[in-house]
Amino acid sequence: MNKVLVSLLLTLGITGMAHAAGNAEAGKEKVAVCGACHGADGNSPAPNFPKLAGQGESYLLKQLQDIKVGSAPTAEPGVGRKVLEMTGILDPYSDQDLEDIAAYFASQKMTVGMADPALVEHGEKLFRGGKVEEGMPACTGCHSPNGAGISLAGFPHLGGQHAAYTAKQLTDFREGNRTNDGDAAIMRTVASKLSNKDIEALASYIQGLH
Repeated sequence: MNKVLVSLLLTLGITGMAHAAGNAEAGKEKVAVCGACHGADGNSPAPNFPKLAGQGESYLLKQLQDIKVGSAPTAEPGVGRKVLEMTGILDPYSDQDLEDIAAYFASQKMTVGMADPALVEHGEKLFRGGKVEEGMPACTGCHSPNGAGISLAGFPHLGGQHAAYTAKQLTDFREGNRTNDGDAAIMRTVASKLSNKDIEALASYIQGLH
């Protein structure tokens, strides 16, 4: 059953991912504004801002496109991905600009943080085993055992990401505040199975995963 589910998710991911054909060298010249929050190389020093370094290029491009639409001052509710801090920031950028920015950050290496030792056992259990009794698959199916994600399918790199950021995204998916996981609602379905304690442990484990 899990193999069938993973196969389905891969198919959905490949079907819905954005086409990435950026130039990393060109992108390096376009990320000055991004660096203020995400770090010059994409390794954000602030835990509430995501690390972009080493993230899959297709995933990054899709998020940039979704955020540009969803965070525009005139955006309609539920369209794209709304990030308050990004309101209007991407408006001046063309599609090629976004492709180049995605390529640049994808070419960088994400740093790895530390997991809370007290939360590792529970976090690892969820990441590698899911919640079988509740129909929640393991995170490894889409994000790989080491958290590197599956770039071809557009599934994001998680390992090393700030725990605070990951926890917020899981909570937003669970509460329906983030909806850009497609019509299949993959992440909203998974997150609906997670308690606050689950999210805390899972996010901490991911932060130290490499």
